[in-house]
Amino acid sequence: MTDATANLDLPFILPAQAQKHVTHNEALQRLDALVQLVVATSAESPPADPAEGQIHWVTAPETGPWTGRAESLALFQDGVWVFIPPRQGWTAFFLDDARLKIFNGAEWIEQPLPTETQFERLGIAATPDSYNRLSLCSPASLFSHAGGSHRLTVNKSGIAETASLIFQSNWQGRAEMGLAGEDRFSLKVNGDVTGWRQAVSITPEGYVRHDQRPLVRASLAPATLTPAAGSFTGFDILHLSGGDIALGSPLPSGNGHPLVVPASGYYLLSLTVAAISIGSHKLHVSRNGSADILSHVGGAGTSSTMALVWLDVTDTVALRHEGTTQYEFGYGKTEISLALL
Repeated sequence: MTDATANLDLPFILPAQAQKHVTHNEALQRLDALVQLVVATSAESPPADPAEGQIHWVTAPETGPWTGRAESLALFQDGVWVFIPPRQGWTAFFLDDARLKIFNGAEWIEQPLPTETQFERLGIAATPDSYNRLSLCSPASLFSHAGGSHRLTVNKSGIAETASLIFQSNWQGRAEMGLAGEDRFSLKVNGDVTGWRQAVSITPEGYVRHDQRPLVRASLAPATLTPAAGSFTGFDILHLSGGDIALGSPLPSGNGHPLVVPASGYYLLSLTVAAISIGSHKLHVSRNGSADILSHVGGAGTSSTMALVWLDVTDTVALRHEGTTQYEFGYGKTEISLALL
């Protein structure tokens, strides 16, 4: 029979032992230290004024009374240091880390999570709630492969539901991408003036649509006119339009309205001219009534020309006439088409 217990090394009271109370009290003191084990600090040297019953974890390079006692528990008892080697599986609460740790035989570690588990809510540096059951606050997030590919799946229950990613600025939604209420993949944006708009969508067949691209096919109402030299004609009818292209204020000539450009960028501009007068004529597409961005020279009949032009937001576009030529206006006659690239 040994003279101490196997796990906590508590001394036994042996037969015919004198002063049995000393052995008994030593065992009680050891129990008092190790049961509900609390470690005050992890340190290399003892504190200047240790408290009775206080326990520390000795780390290298140890100094002073702790020399040679690294990786031991130092218990201050009855004015002296008592050193206790921990055993694998012991648990202790470390006050300086405010963490419960387990001794794995070599070092104190935090209890690892189980390999398989399920949580109703999980917060990582953030507070989850009943709607955001997974909540993360971090400068970045990494989803990496486990030796090959990596796929992130966002699933919804049916066509009318939503599976999307929302991007916010100061907690206000500014963009959304995914399957929003349908099975077309879409990219939506939110402006302070326009509200939410679908900018791009892709059908399940792979067809791409630019839902808010500025574009227009415009003409005057059907008529035959001979505008005065130097005068401007505009447009009354938007046969096709999108992306907020609109008609401006009436022109001084009384012949239609200029087009107002909603966004800056490169535009593909096409001008079709239906002339009745015999002989050559010249017709210009004018920006803001001051700069010609496309010119067309032709004869009788229908002809067309096109160009790539830069237009700024709020620019206006109208036709400037040079000479006196009789034109047919209307759909498929004298008209322009304009589209942001």
